[in-house]
Amino acid sequence: MTELQIEDQGAVRLLRMNRPEKHNALNTALTQALLDALHDADRSGAVRAIVLAGNGKSFCAGADTREFSGLTAQHGDAVLQRAELTTELHLAFSRIGKPVVSAVQGNALGGGAGLALACDMAVMAEDVRFGYPELRHGIVAAVVMANLVRQVGRKHAFELVAMAEPIDGARALALGLANRVVPADRVLDSALELARRMAGWEPAAMKLTKRSFHRSADLALAEALAVGRDANTIMRSFGSGGGQ
Repeated sequence: MTELQIEDQGAVRLLRMNRPEKHNALNTALTQALLDALHDADRSGAVRAIVLAGNGKSFCAGADTREFSGLTAQHGDAVLQRAELTTELHLAFSRIGKPVVSAVQGNALGGGAGLALACDMAVMAEDVRFGYPELRHGIVAAVVMANLVRQVGRKHAFELVAMAEPIDGARALALGLANRVVPADRVLDSALELARRMAGWEPAAMKLTKRSFHRSADLALAEALAVGRDANTIMRSFGSGGGQ
């Protein structure tokens, strides 16, 4: 059984994590498959948007604890390689030019919560269990903390990692972690609807919008305005001449 199912629906590429018996827990094979699939979709001229979902009852329940139990101090190289792979995956979402929407149902915990937030937009189920339970297991919400603290106010972000309690869709929406919250049986359709809308835009404009957004998100005002200035200059070559 392949860890990741890939399906094109018109200009939208649907990536389905496919370890349903493990609630799509992230082992090395699935993590690498996700990273490769994101870059493949970005290189494809036929793909204009991406949806990330999980088969079965959950989006992704986090790291594969059985695999991680073997990553100890006695295997330093393997520990470092796995951490670097996880980091590269979380970076890839903002670095590729195609917009990515997560379709989040069931459990989205730890690394799974991190994947949901790494996407550009998120559709969550009303009854989703979203959170960072790492402290319950005596470990740290490490790599996944970077996106969380950038997308939520510090007090709320710290509460999520320090209290280790999952939240539902309504709370996720209130905190700005979700763009849409819908019944569980509507999550994938709603995510595909958003992706199809973005897939309909001029590809060069969509790519520049995403890249400018992520470049400017963490910059001081002057540097962020410079990113906008550069994008405005590039945009003039599209032919329509719009924008501010």
